[in-house]
Amino acid sequence: MKKIFLKFHLWLSVPFGIIVTLICFSGAMLVFEPEAVKLLRHDMLYVDRPQHTALPIESLVRSVEQTLPEDVRVTGVTMYADPEMACKVNLSKPRRAAVYVDQYTGEVKGLYERPAFFETMQRLHRWLLDNRDDSGGVFWGRTVVGISTIVFVLVLLSGVVIWWPKTRRMLRNSLKITASKGRHLLWRGLHVAGGMYVLLLLLVMALTGLTWSFQWYSKGFYALFGVGEVPKSGAVAYAEQAKKEKSKAKGDRNRAEGAREKGRNDAAACAMWQTAYDALRARNPEYEQITVSDGTAEVAFGGLGNQRAADKYTFDKSTGSITSASPYADSARSSKLRGWIMSVHMGTWGGMLTRLLWFVAALFGATLPLTGYYLWIRRLRRRVR
Repeated sequence: MKKIFLKFHLWLSVPFGIIVTLICFSGAMLVFEPEAVKLLRHDMLYVDRPQHTALPIESLVRSVEQTLPEDVRVTGVTMYADPEMACKVNLSKPRRAAVYVDQYTGEVKGLYERPAFFETMQRLHRWLLDNRDDSGGVFWGRTVVGISTIVFVLVLLSGVVIWWPKTRRMLRNSLKITASKGRHLLWRGLHVAGGMYVLLLLLVMALTGLTWSFQWYSKGFYALFGVGEVPKSGAVAYAEQAKKEKSKAKGDRNRAEGAREKGRNDAAACAMWQTAYDALRARNPEYEQITVSDGTAEVAFGGLGNQRAADKYTFDKSTGSITSASPYADSARSSKLRGWIMSVHMGTWGGMLTRLLWFVAALFGATLPLTGYYLWIRRLRRRVR
């Protein structure tokens, strides 16, 4: 039986091994992106001299609007509990664009752009550097990543069958990695024992990651947790969003003329953003960040667990008074699960410790195909001799 699984393990690994290495390596590089970005973009993300009182949100929005093209508008403002972090002003386009502003002086610190290295790692990890298909056709990069991830799961599980020891002594020996008995035993130990050490974490990453690759898998995964409503896959949602943006382009051009005459955001509306923000800050003293936009707001608290957890509010646009509250605890199960999938996939759910474990496991996962290739090629050479 083990011989059958060995062949199964080998002939699945050979054609997909390099792709798995790229996926695992790029995933590992993304784990500590927030910390790296804070170092690389420190001048933009942090203020020089924190003060006790920030400028009104209206003033911050005006400062940003003076630097924007006519067809771009401010869609929301995020204020952080950390007084040293600059205010984040969200823009209507391009997608997920934001400008950072010193909330104490009104200085526009710059338009945030994701560092090229992490942008490349993201595209490599999810799409093998392929581009999204706005027409809704086959997204080949995403499809190949999904197929490779399924193969990776099968390879890991077949590896367990091949490794399974018959005695306790064999178990102890199979979990040793030694560097004192030659290169071959070292590489074998890294492949076999190392693979067992990171097996569970790699399976967790792969099984959660597949929810972004295939809608049928995502539907089954959500159903397993009792969720019938499944969020649309990234490619489908992006294609639909692209169509909506095209249909709204004409309206945006018509509104641009009016924006030039009276400002992109009405002064009274921005004043209500400030009123809503002040009320939410008083109501939630332990907040990590508060985001206000046109009639809606979110309060995030950080900490462990679902990193996308946030209480949601609506407020009266004319008075700024809070009209409704939707605590995270009462949100739809599908919304909670989506955030948990991301947090578990990235290892952020348990803070720095789990992120470090996920980083090591993903990086080690990238070496498994390489050590496997070494063992396979060595065996072929021995047969030739």
